[in-house]
Amino acid sequence: MDVLLSHPTLLAARERVPYTLVRQAARDKLEKVRRDILAGAVVPPVDILAGEISEIAQAMGRPGLKRVINATGVVLHTNLGRAPLARQAAEAVCEAAEGYSNLEYDLDNACRGSRHSHVEALLCSLTGAEAAMAVNNNAAAVFLMLSALATGKGVAVSRGELVEIGGAFRVPEIMASSGAVLREVGTTNKTRRSDYERAILAGEAQALLKVHTSNYQIVGFTEDTPLSQLSELAAAHNLPLLCDLGSCVLSPASLPSLPTPSAAAALADGADVVCFSGDKLLGGPQAGIVLGKKQYIDAMKRHPLARVVRIDKLSLAALEATLLLLRDPEGARESLPVLSMLNARPEDLRTRAERLAAGLREALGDDYAVSVLPCAGQVGGGSMPNEELPGFCAAVTAGPGVPEGLEAAFRRHTVPILCRIHHGALLLDVRTLTAEDEGEILRAAEAVRGTNR
Repeated sequence: MDVLLSHPTLLAARERVPYTLVRQAARDKLEKVRRDILAGAVVPPVDILAGEISEIAQAMGRPGLKRVINATGVVLHTNLGRAPLARQAAEAVCEAAEGYSNLEYDLDNACRGSRHSHVEALLCSLTGAEAAMAVNNNAAAVFLMLSALATGKGVAVSRGELVEIGGAFRVPEIMASSGAVLREVGTTNKTRRSDYERAILAGEAQALLKVHTSNYQIVGFTEDTPLSQLSELAAAHNLPLLCDLGSCVLSPASLPSLPTPSAAAALADGADVVCFSGDKLLGGPQAGIVLGKKQYIDAMKRHPLARVVRIDKLSLAALEATLLLLRDPEGARESLPVLSMLNARPEDLRTRAERLAAGLREALGDDYAVSVLPCAGQVGGGSMPNEELPGFCAAVTAGPGVPEGLEAAFRRHTVPILCRIHHGALLLDVRTLTAEDEGEILRAAEAVRGTNR
């Protein structure tokens, strides 16, 4: 151990990473060497050991959460962090993180304020809601909504809307945990207004819940009860109508190219409370957004769970910046990455794919075959599962180690590059790439060519 720690390579490593990490890496490596010796292996030279320990120590000092390049064509990729933030939102996060802020301080009246005030007026002006609040994600929003407004009450939900979201969280289980009593109505494929009405007249339901099936669709012999009809029914019996949209835009103007649900439309159709995610089609940070009538939103704000699921200052800063951009829907389609990707025109994507393919041919060399192919991207994030996004990709179809070897080399690059393999080709979908990403991909390709020499 003393010999290793005094080796010039590790003395140099201690200038880049803490001594404790170098020492731990040396201990771990020596333990492995001992096991190898017992198994009959030859001890490596000290210089090689020192180099390996230096690499291990530096890896231990690097964060596990890192930037990656998404070349999969899935815009809201849950495994890759869903929505990338707009530049303005990222800057707002940095400003909120670097110092103190007026998170819960009223600067005008010199007294304690509410964190909800930073986004409530914006959300109301953008959707026409009476009141609004934000929590840490949409599962929390649904849980708070049911806990505050339906504990001990029967809540009528269509059997076709008892969805399971990511991580095996299921609507029936969330309802049970909140204290609400699930009242299943209708059938999996057909639920009519009369099904809800029977539950109300039988005294089984004191609230109605509409859940948007954002991560699947039922097709064929089906019938659904629209929000407008449920609104009439809820109003006739003086019951709250709750709506979990899951993923939506604030207004259709943000995403005219796709048939997207909108919060404004749900409120106009008569929903009393609407909730949805901030990091999906909205294009902002992880958040659960709740809109609706003031009496219900106020009850949610007062509930003890509101503090448990409250949004943190960094997400709040990013959300406010995102909402400020959404005041100009046309401008937001350019400044918000998610909207820009989803609204991208196929002809523009083809041009970008041709540029990337030309760069890859030069970077990889003559041993590889690179072409431009049409491909279908996806919205992702449990949003619009049957909606394909026509586009183009740069495809590496032949060469040393294509496709698995090249995919692994890209994935292990300094900035990991995540691609798709389809029919023996490595596909890089340009829809989800920035100009900076394309440059990094070419640097990775040059590194692969250098390795193969």
